[in-house]
Amino acid sequence: MSSIPVTVDRAGLWDAEELSDVAAATFPLACPPGSTPDDIDIFIADVLSGERFGEYLSDPAKTVLKAVAGDDIVGYAMLIAGDPADPEVAKAVDLRPVLEISKMYVLPGHHGSGVSTALMLAALERAREGGFAGVWLGVNEENVRAQRFYGKHGFVEVGTKTFTLGNRVENDYVMRLVL
Repeated sequence: MSSIPVTVDRAGLWDAEELSDVAAATFPLACPPGSTPDDIDIFIADVLSGERFGEYLSDPAKTVLKAVAGDDIVGYAMLIAGDPADPEVAKAVDLRPVLEISKMYVLPGHHGSGVSTALMLAALERAREGGFAGVWLGVNEENVRAQRFYGKHGFVEVGTKTFTLGNRVENDYVMRLVL
């Protein structure tokens, strides 16, 4: 566990490759036990590449927050403004306007050091400043640790959705926080 102070700030295009590296190191840790290395690799290549982060960082509907310790990015969160695209999620998340926390990951050496909490507090602050009525996220139904973390921050389960991981379809809980 690191004791280096962490700052959270908005990421820029110059951070795309380092964010991709952090994503590739952290995403497998949140995957269900039955996930295959091939499915995880497909997802990382398709969704978490440096090129894709460049797209996310250029999209006005998305905000990527980076947690920095020393000179290194040790975690990140991606926020997406707008109504949920999935009709079932849109029905379960009945607040408007709403902000999605699409991704939130921290490098293993920084787990338990407050990085996740710093990212969450920064995300919620952005949501409040942006005038959003609430925040929602999807979390794998087997990721009990993350569910507890989100619950600690006031999120409650309001529905379910599916998530494609490579060639598999996973089941997620939809959790929502009213601001």
